[in-house]
Amino acid sequence: MSLFDTLVRTTLPVTPRWVVHFVARRYVAGTTLEEAVATVQRLAAEGCCATIDVLGESVTSRELAAAAVASYQQVLEAIRQHSLDANISLKPTQMGLAIDEEFCRANIAAIIEQAAAQGTFVRIDMEDASTTDATLRIYRQLIARYPGSTGVVLQARLRRTLADAAQLASEGANVRLCKGIYLEPRRIAYCERDIIRSNFVHVLRVLLEGGSTVGIATHDEWLVCESLALLQRLGLPANRYEFQMLLGVDPELRRIITAGGHRLRVYVPFGTHWYPYSVRRLRENPTIARAGLEALLRGRLEP
Repeated sequence: MSLFDTLVRTTLPVTPRWVVHFVARRYVAGTTLEEAVATVQRLAAEGCCATIDVLGESVTSRELAAAAVASYQQVLEAIRQHSLDANISLKPTQMGLAIDEEFCRANIAAIIEQAAAQGTFVRIDMEDASTTDATLRIYRQLIARYPGSTGVVLQARLRRTLADAAQLASEGANVRLCKGIYLEPRRIAYCERDIIRSNFVHVLRVLLEGGSTVGIATHDEWLVCESLALLQRLGLPANRYEFQMLLGVDPELRRIITAGGHRLRVYVPFGTHWYPYSVRRLRENPTIARAGLEALLRGRLEP
């Protein structure tokens, strides 16, 4: 662990709220659905589509899970009313996975059913490694009920991911591939940056060659370059992939990708849970703060 990472983690408990907000405001659209809609519309004017995420996770009561379901139903209605080029992303622990898997699945199903009726796609996010099996199980149960309406996420950091990718590709899954934000033990995850990068490329090849539609989620320009080279070699049509980036990070790279004729989706989180979300993310992966600082110094953050 670098000195910077250690410093971020040890100082988080005493870090002023405004400092956390300084980092978070570049990655979070705001606290209200209206702010998220305005952000998606601004991105559309730039030529980007979006995925909207209602902040919140690790729910421990059925009432909070039900509230999260209602919030997503409101998001879906806003997408329909405003004809937004957007889908939604949700976390199983926000839907009650820690309470009961069947309860969680029913909550996600209620959202997918509404989404499918209006032609909106739902991405089931991947969280820490303790939830991977349950998340994949829920995904497979729901894709069988709602074909083409939902997809899942794989993290290049995990050692199991190459095998998971081969299986999902054989099923024709729609997969978002990212490096992975959760820091896991070495026995189950790669810890070195270059190894994670290499595995990302291997997994992407397996997914694309196997028939998956892939969301290539990265701000790493080296990975963007490698992905573009792979796409060119395979000669895949535009509907088989898209690039994905976080709100607020490297808008210049975003414009470079879209100028090249590639579809790009921006992750747009919003909600009142921005503070605990940001603190958890900074604690789990202090490189978020480093990325924000580096992007600020390079002029790669959005205003």
